[in-house]
Amino acid sequence: MIAFRDVHAYEFSIDSVKQSLNSSQKAGIEENSMDTTARIFNWTKLLLAMLLVAGLMIVSVDAFAAGVDAEARLSVTKQSTREQRDNGAPGKVSEDEYPTLATSAELDEKGTRSSVRSKATVQSSSAANIDFWFYTADIVLFNDFDEDGYYHGIDLLFDADTYFSSADVYAVVYLSFEGGPWNEYAATDDFTIFGASSDDEYVLVTELLAGYPTGSYDVLIELFDAYDDSFLAYFGPDDTSELAFLPIEDAGRDAAIVTEVIVVDHHEHGGGALGWWFILALGLAVLTRRRPARCA
Repeated sequence: MIAFRDVHAYEFSIDSVKQSLNSSQKAGIEENSMDTTARIFNWTKLLLAMLLVAGLMIVSVDAFAAGVDAEARLSVTKQSTREQRDNGAPGKVSEDEYPTLATSAELDEKGTRSSVRSKATVQSSSAANIDFWFYTADIVLFNDFDEDGYYHGIDLLFDADTYFSSADVYAVVYLSFEGGPWNEYAATDDFTIFGASSDDEYVLVTELLAGYPTGSYDVLIELFDAYDDSFLAYFGPDDTSELAFLPIEDAGRDAAIVTEVIVVDHHEHGGGALGWWFILALGLAVLTRRRPARCA
């Protein structure tokens, strides 16, 4: 006999399964949506953190660059006449500090470098006085501790002349970095020049301690009247190659090369072990020789 089961029960069961499947699918979709949202949120946080770190690094680099750019220029200068130096006189020593090195070139109407830091430019009349001139100038560079071809010592000798029998003057000396504007780095006390004599040559020996990056420098010398500070004459790289394209850096960038030497003593360990074996063998040999011979 065939038994018929309740069809409605089956229909109920199928509907329940469908509802369960739909609920599971919805739950899965919602869970996937939540996971995607969480991932997006986490990636967003990571991206923001990376941007924050990058921003801090940029700020730090800018601050470091600003600190480097704002590096004060320090130097020590000894001055005297050449006669005083040749006679062993100590000369006058000064420790000088100047503002940060100006490096951006400025051109005047003639297309030449502007002496923006030169004292002559602030004079009411900066035209050279035809009664004064420079006969010669010579530079010897010294102190290259790291042997890279750049020096932090400048030995400058110059000879200023005049049509007058004598005149009291002083000089200001400038450096130009890589074709940039002039930066004062030394100045003399008042000294006297005598006509066109070479016996009044003047010497400035300077050691640049800080604030001068490695590069090519030019030198400019300006002469002024000690009485009224009026501009008298100048001498620079356009007048002599002695004052042009000088390889210079400060002492802080001229660190001496230190070669590390490692000495290995090959006799200490091996020799020590061999020595102990040798002593032990020697002791056994001595004991053997001292042992009396047995009678047969």
